Amino acid sequence: MREPFFTRDFTLLILGQLTSLFGNAILRLALSLYVLETTGSAAVFAGLLSAAILPSILLAPLGGVLADRGDRRKIMVALDGLTGLSVLLAAIFFTSGRALGIIGGLMIFLAALGAFETPTVQACIPSLVSEKNLTKGNAMVNQTAFLANLAAPALGGVLYSALGLIPVLWASVLCFFITALFECFIRLPRHVRPPKEGDGILSVIRQDFGESLRYIFVQEPGISRLLILAALSGFFVIGVMVVGLPYLVRTVLGLGPQYYGGAESILAAAAVAGGVAAGLLGAKAKTERLWIPLAALGVFLLPAGGAFLLPLGAKAQYLVLVASFAGVQGAANYFSISAVSLIQSKTPEHLLGKVMACTSALTLCVQPVGQLVYGFLFDCFRGMPALVLLPSGAIACLVGFLSIPFFRTLTPSPPLRG
Repeated sequence: MREPFFTRDFTLLILGQLTSLFGNAILRLALSLYVLETTGSAAVFAGLLSAAILPSILLAPLGGVLADRGDRRKIMVALDGLTGLSVLLAAIFFTSGRALGIIGGLMIFLAALGAFETPTVQACIPSLVSEKNLTKGNAMVNQTAFLANLAAPALGGVLYSALGLIPVLWASVLCFFITALFECFIRLPRHVRPPKEGDGILSVIRQDFGESLRYIFVQEPGISRLLILAALSGFFVIGVMVVGLPYLVRTVLGLGPQYYGGAESILAAAAVAGGVAAGLLGAKAKTERLWIPLAALGVFLLPAGGAFLLPLGAKAQYLVLVASFAGVQGAANYFSISAVSLIQSKTPEHLLGKVMACTSALTLCVQPVGQLVYGFLFDCFRGMPALVLLPSGAIACLVGFLSIPFFRTLTPSPPLRG
């Protein structure tokens, strides 16, 4: 008998992710615009983003251990409740004189909470969908994130332009509290593994995280190599798009916030398309072809750089830039979903949270470097962004082609559960 995909509990998870990620999207957009308009520097913006990522890396071991040993439903409810409360406090105490301090502190605190939430949500998915629907389930969760981003940036850009930062903060608070309410009703299998008597928290973290690292690097070394490729792709995608897109649209091209919001929405639509492709192909997709989306990242970056070498107007350059970045986003999302599903299929239940935390941490490690490097490069080549985009595209293409032998030898392992 065919197993249903949209079960009650998986649907509640999706609804909770939709409201949470919508709140995150409008919050991120408003904070990005405020910082760029206040400082006018891509380097300062990149510095704040990089500082906010560090807690996610440092706290990932604890997040993975908690996801495997604690009650995942209660963890998600508590995290979204704390997120809403922190944004609420930021809105109440916000003043222009201490704006950057409040924004920086908020971004760092939310990143710390994300170190716990990401592995918890990813570890829940195999418990809520069948093994054959695992890629589809990951694709659905991933598409939910980008569906939220499809509407949120445009709406957030209009709201920010008309009313300013504070109303956007209040709207995101409401989203996070609604998410916590949805998560209260999710039913998950009991998997709590209490520590042995006499074991302290540091000992538990060391043992559990050591076990996951041995699994990744010794028992399943293909996972570690896959993570290295994901990290390299993240270096380009996060550096160029997170730092480059708002900087190029707002500072270089001099276009209004509605253009940046519109670009974010288009990129979200492209990411949904990449997620749909991954979900539809699912197990049918051949692992040896995963080098193609990696190489495509570089191919799509080349037109973005070329647009700044041609005698085009600002709006024409904007259209080429958005189209190119949309291609990058679609290819990156396809690769991300396929890689995560492959890793989950190779990982036993009691290691899921920790392996997902390792996946997140190892990938995130290169992101602050990418953001700082690209913030520095875009500031250095302020009048010639092509000198940043074209070499990035060429190197990303090379990474994709060099990965062909690895993907030809990488084969999915039989499912490991229990």
